Amino acid sequence: MGKFKIENLEIEGVFTVEPTVFGDERGYFMETYNENDFKAEGIDLKFVQDNQSRSHRGVLRGLHFQYTQPQGKLVRVIKGEVYDVAVDLRGDSPTYGKWLGVTLSEENKKQLFIPKGFAHGFLVLSDIAEFVYKCTDFYNPDDEGGIQWNDPDIAIDWPIEDIGLDNLVFSEKDQGWKRLKDTPVDFKMDL
Repeated sequence: MGKFKIENLEIEGVFTVEPTVFGDERGYFMETYNENDFKAEGIDLKFVQDNQSRSHRGVLRGLHFQYTQPQGKLVRVIKGEVYDVAVDLRGDSPTYGKWLGVTLSEENKKQLFIPKGFAHGFLVLSDIAEFVYKCTDFYNPDDEGGIQWNDPDIAIDWPIEDIGLDNLVFSEKDQGWKRLKDTPVDFKMDL
């Protein structure tokens, strides 16, 4: 693929993308997505929406999903650093309820692809983080669901030691999500 290094992770369908960065005394240039190059690797995705957020240290967003219009997401950080998490909600998956986390930053320029059928969230590790992502379906606020960020059955190992539990910042909505076992969601692997 040349321009991109794809690394499949331990949960089927989740992978990182590392772009080739061309740098000189002026700065750098990189492609962050190229439909033809992705298709050449067997990754045939159609993105319909791009989003961007800015958050400060200690903000934890998630864990989000959509019930009937699940979104695949290609996520990256353009400023700062986050710990990005994907949780498998595909009921027929051998990794149902399992999670994985990847540090994404402006320095490492890694991207993470989270397929449909996953909950997604991130914790901001730097003073400020700007987070951008492409979605395979449109956001529908009436279709939104979520999982409790600290569900003990999932047991995500969020890197909060340097931030402190009392310094985490959540939206009111994110504070109200239930545990996975109390959330009626059962995606299929062939979404």
